[in-house]
Amino acid sequence: MNRGIVLFAHGARDPEWALSLRRLAQLTSAGDPAVSVQTAFLEHLEPTLEQAVENLLASGVADVTVVPVFIAQGGHLKQDLPKIVDAIRSSHPQLVLRLAPPVGENEAVLNAMADYALAVSRGAGSPKP
Repeated sequence: MNRGIVLFAHGARDPEWALSLRRLAQLTSAGDPAVSVQTAFLEHLEPTLEQAVENLLASGVADVTVVPVFIAQGGHLKQDLPKIVDAIRSSHPQLVLRLAPPVGENEAVLNAMADYALAVSRGAGSPKP
């Protein structure tokens, strides 16, 4: 069974906002070339989650994990995202569709962010003004 990952983010009006998410998609793809990786956005940018899943289905993927690239669960993740996922499941009952917790609630991610904050505070890499 072909697997896919959708890295799902909020989105912004400025298209440059998505550069980091697209870089994360490249890194994820490089980590396992057998997995198809897509980005998707809740608003302002494309593709939407529905479009990203359709792209994966069209390429033969039948098992998709949606990874919310959010720091924590707020209204969008508690209310909007479950509705979107339920609609996709209804439209594609043959699809295995999982919804992961947001990345910011993962201990390893939190530790990596803490390490980064400490490193830049010591001058290892400089934050942008």
